[in-house]
Amino acid sequence: MANNPSQLLPSELIDRCIGSKIWVIMKGDKELVGTLRGFDVYVNMVLEDVTEYEITSEGRRITKLDQILLNGNNIAILVPGGSPDPE
Repeated sequence: MANNPSQLLPSELIDRCIGSKIWVIMKGDKELVGTLRGFDVYVNMVLEDVTEYEITSEGRRITKLDQILLNGNNIAILVPGGSPDPE
């Protein structure tokens, strides 16, 4: 039963993603791709080796960050192992 992915709780899935790449789509116009280092019960997350994609009026802006702490209230979607489409 535990091997069936449909039986996983969301927190168990996120826990399995620690140490691997995750694509985070934020509320608003930002997306981040990085290595998940940890999270808490509020889904606040610590990511390392982060690439931030932001949609601006001039186009898409890409920023590289060493580490970031994300507030779980601003996260809309988590995609384990995913990444945004290449330009």
